[in-house]
Amino acid sequence: MPTQESQQLLSSLQPAILVLEDGSVFHGSSIGFDGQAVGEVVFNTAMTGYQEILTDPSYAKQIVTLTYPHIGNTGINSEDVESDQVWAEGLIIRDLPLLHSNWRSEESLSDYLKRTKKVAIADIDTRRLTRILRDKGAQSGCIIAGDIDEAKALELAKSFPGLKGMDLAKEVCAKEQYTWKQTSWDLVDGYGELENPKFKVVAYDYGVKKNILRMLADRGCDLTVVPAQTPAKDVLAMNPDGVFLSNGPGDPEPCDYAIKAIQDILETDVPVFGICLGHQLLALASGAKSIKMKFGHHGANHPVKILDNDRVMITSQNHGFAVDEKSLPDTLKATHRSLFDDSLQGIHRTDKPAFSFQGHPEASPGPNDASPLFDHFIELMEQAKA
Repeated sequence: MPTQESQQLLSSLQPAILVLEDGSVFHGSSIGFDGQAVGEVVFNTAMTGYQEILTDPSYAKQIVTLTYPHIGNTGINSEDVESDQVWAEGLIIRDLPLLHSNWRSEESLSDYLKRTKKVAIADIDTRRLTRILRDKGAQSGCIIAGDIDEAKALELAKSFPGLKGMDLAKEVCAKEQYTWKQTSWDLVDGYGELENPKFKVVAYDYGVKKNILRMLADRGCDLTVVPAQTPAKDVLAMNPDGVFLSNGPGDPEPCDYAIKAIQDILETDVPVFGICLGHQLLALASGAKSIKMKFGHHGANHPVKILDNDRVMITSQNHGFAVDEKSLPDTLKATHRSLFDDSLQGIHRTDKPAFSFQGHPEASPGPNDASPLFDHFIELMEQAKA
């Protein structure tokens, strides 16, 4: 027997439409805010973590399709967010459960999307959509919820220029620098606080996820987070033990301010660690090149090979650009490679204490397979201090 809450949800659903730039049309139901969302449509294969996905700044200007059919089972809570807002442009799912249940839940996914004014569509064939994206590559698309207009949706989808050439890091980053001392979540005590700082680390915010900062704080890093366009001289003036380059959205190539800053930092012997966009920027600053991928890597089940020991780790991924391994100069060596498509996943400078990783080691899909990357950053800082 449907509950009063589920009956209200069913009766409140408005029609929605998704149209891709190739003319593909999907009719469904609106489960979020009435309006329109335009961006690059990608698919994510993770079975859990929809709240973290929605609030990941790396999804700016992207409409996320979740391939797992039932999304929203556990509702939404105020703790499992990776930033202070929803950055995904829109959400596409197969089925929204009528009930959500979890001891930490504070509201339903639908209510959350409406409150944050995010457009979302359900009740479409996400398998068909995913096949299109796999065959043709990531597509520009438009969701219209409420008063649907197929012709308008197609026009808006075709008008989106795509992420190639788009500098989004300076748009999503913090506008002012700030300090960070919060540590990882605990079942009993919730989030903790850094008590015994061992290292002074400056983190470049290109769209940083909060759990990355927490995992650095777990290891004794007293963090100062700075905006994406902060000059290297200002960072080096803080006399840091290490510099962290964060994840973020968009194309790394237009981020000339970041590339220049990293090049200046690499002229010193300060240890550097990059993740995702930070990985790509470190590569570009070292003389390598980046490429736009066909449909990118988005999910929590991606196997990555560690080249030094032939071990495999399960990783979380979210990127539409990659470093071209063929372009690596002599100062860079490949350290990790995807077992899905052999794309480059990690690099290490041969002449400097600097390295980076394409995936997201803070997202814990392994659950701890990739956490030694953070430990290596600590080792480099310990060696530098010694």
